[in-house]
Amino acid sequence: MEILLVDDSSADVELTPRALRQDALTNCLHVARDGEEALSFIYCREPFGERTAEPLPQLILLDLKMPKVDGLSVLRTLKEDPRTRAIPVIILTSSNEEKDVAMSYDLGANSYIQKPVDFGRFRETVHTLAFYWVLFNQAPPRQTLTAMPEKTG
Repeated sequence: MEILLVDDSSADVELTPRALRQDALTNCLHVARDGEEALSFIYCREPFGERTAEPLPQLILLDLKMPKVDGLSVLRTLKEDPRTRAIPVIILTSSNEEKDVAMSYDLGANSYIQKPVDFGRFRETVHTLAFYWVLFNQAPPRQTLTAMPEKTG
């Protein structure tokens, strides 16, 4: 299972992989520290120009409040592109603002989870969501970025 974690919090970037690897719920976890880096990773742009587009992440854990490109912009880009639209995107953020929840679902988020502040609850939340998405959810067919020409604009 290829998972992309997009989060600018050092603590969450440290804790999330631990929670996922504790029960062997992921084979490969990639981390992007902001939305710009996430889009560069997915679309194989610099500094990831040498990366092959195959495979695309099978799950994206996306924070909303990040520098450069925020999570809602990343979500919008992914869900507007036919090549990445089917990738499940889980919003995992500290925001509990109703407008963020509504906008996330309007843009095509598959789930919205507010990050617990307590480490134990955070670990359990990440474990539970990964358990569902990795073991129970029927994943969409794999797509590649080379299946269609890159979007411009």
